[in-house]
Amino acid sequence: MISDCHLHTNFSHDSDAKPEEMIQGAIDKGLNTICITDHFDKDNMEWGPEDIFEPEEYFRTLRPLREKYREQIEVRIGVELGLRPHLGEYYRQFVSGYPFDFVIGSVHWVETSDPATRKLFQNHTDEEAYRITFEETYEDIQKCQDFDVLGHVDYVIRYGENREKEYSYQKFSDEIDMILKYLIEHGKGIELNTSGLKYGLPFAHPHSDILKRYRELGGEIITVGADGHKPEHIAYDFDKVSGILKDCGFKYYTEFSERKPHFKQLP
Repeated sequence: MISDCHLHTNFSHDSDAKPEEMIQGAIDKGLNTICITDHFDKDNMEWGPEDIFEPEEYFRTLRPLREKYREQIEVRIGVELGLRPHLGEYYRQFVSGYPFDFVIGSVHWVETSDPATRKLFQNHTDEEAYRITFEETYEDIQKCQDFDVLGHVDYVIRYGENREKEYSYQKFSDEIDMILKYLIEHGKGIELNTSGLKYGLPFAHPHSDILKRYRELGGEIITVGADGHKPEHIAYDFDKVSGILKDCGFKYYTEFSERKPHFKQLP
């Protein structure tokens, strides 16, 4: 794999890496394409408004770097939106106002907090928290439709008390199938996000059973990203990606440019 379509810079609240450092890190790893997808989580009270980047500054910074390194690597400019039901119209206007190459829609807010804070698990068992997350994800993608792929579908598993021990596709198949069918019917994809492996899970996001189910249902759009927040995490465990996707029935992966999907044969 020579393309990483999900990575962050210091335009995200949880990264200290300068954009140029991430670009140089990708070149050092032999990639030919990256898409920078910094966080834009409107109304996330835990992060705070000061942690959301200014779009004009974002493009003013990234465009010259894209030009500077164009002979060495293709740098695309994307964004990762934090989906919440009341933000549908806001995100519609936001996305239409800027020339993003790629838009990831991710769920970083469940009930009243980000699952990463583990507050969700204070009053819920792992199973309850996972089910609530999938139910809210389904609501989020119905209300916020201006994205290309749904990011790290089972992100919440990282933070459970027993993590993957309380989790399987079969246990949550009704909720997961609703999500996958809705995405497919509306021309949207999912991503294979290798950060699950980085966080010590025995699978990338989402679990291979979900990848297989997505393909069985007719899903074809699948991007690949490591969700790196520092140069050493770029293309994390990408040597495993082709095998994972082929085992799940895929022959191609997807890259986005100017919000259009381009299918690339798996190596």
